[in-house]
Amino acid sequence: MENQYKFMVKHVQLWSVAFHGTSPRWIHGVYLAAIAAFYAKEVEAGLMEFKPDIIISVHPLMQHIPLWVLKWQGLQKKVIFVTVITDLNTCHRTWFHPGVKRCYCPSEEVSKRALLDGLEENQVRVFGLPVRPSFARAVLNKDDLRVELELDPVLPAVLLMGGGEGMGPVKKTAKALAESLFDKETGKPMGQMVVICGRNKALASSLESLEWKIPVKIRGFETQMQKWMGACDCIITKAGPGTIAEALIRGLPIILNDYIPGQEKGNVPYVVGNGAGVFTRSPKETARIVAGWFSTNADELKKMSENALKLAQPEAVFDIVRDIHELAGQRGPLADVPYFLTQSFSSLI
Repeated sequence: MENQYKFMVKHVQLWSVAFHGTSPRWIHGVYLAAIAAFYAKEVEAGLMEFKPDIIISVHPLMQHIPLWVLKWQGLQKKVIFVTVITDLNTCHRTWFHPGVKRCYCPSEEVSKRALLDGLEENQVRVFGLPVRPSFARAVLNKDDLRVELELDPVLPAVLLMGGGEGMGPVKKTAKALAESLFDKETGKPMGQMVVICGRNKALASSLESLEWKIPVKIRGFETQMQKWMGACDCIITKAGPGTIAEALIRGLPIILNDYIPGQEKGNVPYVVGNGAGVFTRSPKETARIVAGWFSTNADELKKMSENALKLAQPEAVFDIVRDIHELAGQRGPLADVPYFLTQSFSSLI
């Protein structure tokens, strides 16, 4: 399934058809029933091996099949099953299943869709998108980070990202930024740039071979993104929900330059509509906006930073865990029912 997804998102129109075509319940119900023949036995094996008290799903295709297995094994009242939705706005309907104990939604928009799709209000909680604690509670000082990361201590900094795979118009955007952030009248830079190339070593090598008129840091795959975000003043990225949630926590104005049709499309109005960023696919327009933020439009940059912080929900991951803990404490006498395999689910479909 992972390989199928990677292939389709490289051919975005194919993914768009798949995303919207399987949205109706009767269609994705048939589809999930079909793939259950392949995956239900794996779920059964996991249940018998680990005997979980709680199951937390963080994937849109992992509600229906495990809940079917729990039902067939008579374990639906023994095991607490919750869903943590990781799409900020538009999301596939397979995320929603009325059989879950909780459905944790990252936004009010998603919670409304959950209620329309058959969930009850007491099943839905809106805590935000969970982000790891190194982002959520890290106390970071920009000046100290600039020294640690060997950045210019004074110049404003833009963070340019191409995701984990270093995809998109990163090189074109970087070259456009280098031009726009260089003041030809004074012969001095107006800003500096950090480029995160992810696993794309060819991109990193290509950028490192160029001569830059402004200070530039070229980085590969990073595990300390909270530091690079904390050291910068704005970010350019595609509309991935995790990166958006992290940028909001750091108060970074966001320039969205692309999105995957379907689940990421709604992230654009989520950011732009809340005044936390802008959207443009043009590298030249992106560079013009950043140059403005770093010079004549500094007030706009400050306002967007404030809006980003208002939209951020850094406590989401802790709120979700607390609520699951409370659910675990409410488990009744059926919690002590032993695990045993009554019949193979895969043999019944």
